[in-house]
Amino acid sequence: MTTTAPVPTPSVWKVGVVASVHTETPTARSIMIDVPGWGGNLAGQHLDLRLSAPDGYQAVRSYSVASAGPGERLELAVDRLPDGEVSPYLVDDLQVGDELEIRGPLGGWFVWRPEQTGPVQLIGGGSGIVPLMAMARAHAASGSTARFKLLYSVRSPHDVFFAEELASLASEHFEVTWVYTRSTPTAWPTPAGRLTPAVLEAATIPASENPAVFVCGPTGFVESVADWLVALGHPAASVKTERFGGK
Repeated sequence: MTTTAPVPTPSVWKVGVVASVHTETPTARSIMIDVPGWGGNLAGQHLDLRLSAPDGYQAVRSYSVASAGPGERLELAVDRLPDGEVSPYLVDDLQVGDELEIRGPLGGWFVWRPEQTGPVQLIGGGSGIVPLMAMARAHAASGSTARFKLLYSVRSPHDVFFAEELASLASEHFEVTWVYTRSTPTAWPTPAGRLTPAVLEAATIPASENPAVFVCGPTGFVESVADWLVALGHPAASVKTERFGGK
């Protein structure tokens, strides 16, 4: 498996202003932020976000960017962690017009560029969909005909990020497979259950087609999926991963 290669960290913090917020799930929302001087980002990059308290205490967290391309507006999508320090504020308290300090964009390895023409397999667990959504959007915006498949593992239909937009992106060049781990939509053809090697093999682009593979989600999910992909014959160098949280 591959990990993000070290890249220089931009040292300049920019002040962004919240332009809008949108509820994605009962515990998550997307946040549109206008950041003068941002200059755009590649699909899959992330940023650092810094909050400062009146007493001077500061907290910095890294978030994947859900948007891609040029411009000074970017989108984040944040899931509230029960014991989190920053995410509860971003999900529950942040208001339109509030200011946030932003540093980035960061990362040059876990990215997809429109000039890439080979097949791409995206695999997301929970809020790990965020950087993959940026890639799906960049794929659609560029008119790319590269074959894209997304396998999205979520607990239930209520936990899906970007549900309507993902449905609208479906085309001959972009296919989504859903894996519901706890509950399914009505009349869903398969019972709820965790992703397995057999489902992974059946639902993804085979190694023989040499796809670029991007996996993002909780650490345990990412490590299991990456191991299964290598066992299915995918070269480790073609499996790029990003993870968050504990096991």
